[in-house]
Amino acid sequence: MYRWIWRKLPFGFWGKLTSSLALSAGTVALLWYVIFPWATPLLPFDDVQVGADTQQGSAREDPNVVDPSAATGPDGGSNEIPYSTVSNAPDPTSTKTPSSHKTSSSVVLPGD
Repeated sequence: MYRWIWRKLPFGFWGKLTSSLALSAGTVALLWYVIFPWATPLLPFDDVQVGADTQQGSAREDPNVVDPSAATGPDGGSNEIPYSTVSNAPDPTSTKTPSSHKTSSSVVLPGD
């Protein structure tokens, strides 16, 4: 098919190359601006349903909602967030002071 199109295009090599690029660009523009907008309402991209029991009109409780009044989190731990939500600076009262002793490890490199 492409060989037939190439033989039917007028002019020499450069004219055929220019014509084939123009035909390709025209085909892409036709698809992009005419065909795809026409077909979009017919395709089910916006009709997403997740889960086994997904009937319309059923008012079920979302299992992923976290109850803020619960004393423990979903994993059994505390609901308290272990970091600041206001700034990147840590709370100075909760930081640990570094220990006074230093540990040194001797590293022997080959060739030393």
